[in-house]
Amino acid sequence: MIDLALPTLAIVAALLLALGPVALVAGGKAGYWGALGLCSVGILTAFGFLLAGAPAAILDVPFGLAGAASTLALDGVSAVFLLLLMISGAAASAASLDDRAHPTAAAFPVFLGAMALTLLAADAFALVAGFELMSLASAILVVTHHRDPSVRAAAVLYLGMAAVAGVCLIAALALLASGGTSFAAMRARPPEGLRAALVLALALIGPGSKAGLVPLHVWLPPAHAAAPGPVSALMSGAMTKVALYVVVRLLFDLCGPAQPIWWALPLLAMGTMSAVLGSLRANLEVDVKTILACSTIENVGLITIGLGLAMAARAADLTALAGLALGAALLHAVAHGLFKTLLFLGAGAIQHATGTRLLSRLGGVLARMPLTGWGMLLGVACLAGLPPSAGFASEWMLFQAVLGAVRLGGLGLQIVVCVLAALVALATAMAACAAIRLAGVALLGRPRSPQATAAHEAGPPHRWSILALAVPLVLIGLAPGMVLRLFEPALRLLAGASLAGRAGLLAIAPGLDAPGYVPLGVIALLALAATGVAAVLRARAVPGHRSGPAWGGGFSATAFLAQGDPLTQYSGAGFAQPLRRVLATTLLSARAQLAMPQPGDTAAATYAEQATDPADAFLFAPFSLVRRHLSGLADRMQFLTVRQTLSVMVVVLVAFLFAIALMEQL
Repeated sequence: MIDLALPTLAIVAALLLALGPVALVAGGKAGYWGALGLCSVGILTAFGFLLAGAPAAILDVPFGLAGAASTLALDGVSAVFLLLLMISGAAASAASLDDRAHPTAAAFPVFLGAMALTLLAADAFALVAGFELMSLASAILVVTHHRDPSVRAAAVLYLGMAAVAGVCLIAALALLASGGTSFAAMRARPPEGLRAALVLALALIGPGSKAGLVPLHVWLPPAHAAAPGPVSALMSGAMTKVALYVVVRLLFDLCGPAQPIWWALPLLAMGTMSAVLGSLRANLEVDVKTILACSTIENVGLITIGLGLAMAARAADLTALAGLALGAALLHAVAHGLFKTLLFLGAGAIQHATGTRLLSRLGGVLARMPLTGWGMLLGVACLAGLPPSAGFASEWMLFQAVLGAVRLGGLGLQIVVCVLAALVALATAMAACAAIRLAGVALLGRPRSPQATAAHEAGPPHRWSILALAVPLVLIGLAPGMVLRLFEPALRLLAGASLAGRAGLLAIAPGLDAPGYVPLGVIALLALAATGVAAVLRARAVPGHRSGPAWGGGFSATAFLAQGDPLTQYSGAGFAQPLRRVLATTLLSARAQLAMPQPGDTAAATYAEQATDPADAFLFAPFSLVRRHLSGLADRMQFLTVRQTLSVMVVVLVAFLFAIALMEQL
């Protein structure tokens, strides 16, 4: 049965791609029902492959360049990401069945199939085809049935970044394909020197931008916020992980194990910037989906930090540390993919029920949408890294890897690791603040608008998808060691390491002789503490006391405001004010403007906040000026004479031949 895993997954990917035209013709829910069934088959197949620890398999398929065959493959690395993709795809497909309009039914399965093809690719053509089709299908899903100019601008920015990512990926594969376009040929002749450095840069700029790494992240918040809820769930939970898989495949696998330790520095730098900037922006945003998108940047940064530590440890021949860091990165990728899919589906249900995503218009959602609210609370606990959630287990392993990395390299690298540890702690603390802000303002408290007062649960398919995602999250939180055992083939392939003896059924440990993390023990301690607090409160209670409504500071329920005045609650802006004043003024150039009327003037006071992402000011604004200049130059070229046009063609041809000669020298 395991021998059929790769053919089965290849058929699933092909049927998902073919389901797009079928759904376009059939209309209705056909695309979602088909995607749900195919993803369910993919879940069983990928999980069985990982559970059996089967060896890598290769399959030739009859499509490719100039009629040549392409190669598909399945190993421990691709199987992990395929399992995550299929779980997220099944949940998003089920939630989409609750949508009556079905504007994305045709492109939705194509998006899933393109991601599956990217994960199964074993040569350059299949990888580029899947990667580019994934970008095109997701862009269609973002802009479908939107007439808002800001949404279309977000889609144009996303397409531009996708084009840059595709060009960089093609260039990186061209540098790797000195002996052939198959991955096996690339592994036989890994790059060295300048060619290897160029592959590293292109991998981080290309697939790294698709993953949302800073400073190439500016497309991610507007695109994820503009897309429908299930599409946002797939983009954040699955697509960013597929992009990270491509980075891992290029740098850890195809470039070979003999890369220098300094290769880890760009990964650590971009990961740290992403973690800090993403968590800070998540505390300042006012749109629920934008908050979740910014937290995706933060979590992608944490995963990249784990990859950087694994690369440095592998270069230093510290296989135990490499296995710990890589295991933390893979575990966090899976956990984040699941709980972010859940959170985006919950955000979509809240938007459908209330008609808004603004924190200032929400509140009391948990009481009116209990299943969605409790599911989102589980996701928020993972986002905050609270024990014993799935997010805590992976972040705990990452911290252990950071603390163990002080043995790496010389004094310079050790100083970098110390700074890294402080910044990772800062990022996770700010992420916890953002999660508490989201839960406290949106889910708890009193409704801040009539729409929030009338909120109702989503339909059965949406609720069941949220409940289904909660099951693996609880299992990962309670038994992370069981999940880590599924990663053993990936760890052996990428780092030559193993977590055997350090990942048990009920506990995980950073080393064989080090204390570990026992989720059930943490639960027992929390239950004991809660029981003790309850006993103390009961013992100190005044005899004959009675419970009554909490004092509202003069703003309790009235005949006009049955819920009390919502303005007396702590707002999202008030919650974020300390962080905005301390950090955002420096990192995001945040400014607040308060205009007070003169004494005696009856005009209302105005308050406005503005923050600028540093990537916009230092990277994209200059790039926009260059693009504008090149566009003007291209406009003037249409008025060239025949002689001038031929001269330009000769210059371009010479430059092209020079580039080819330079690449051959590399």
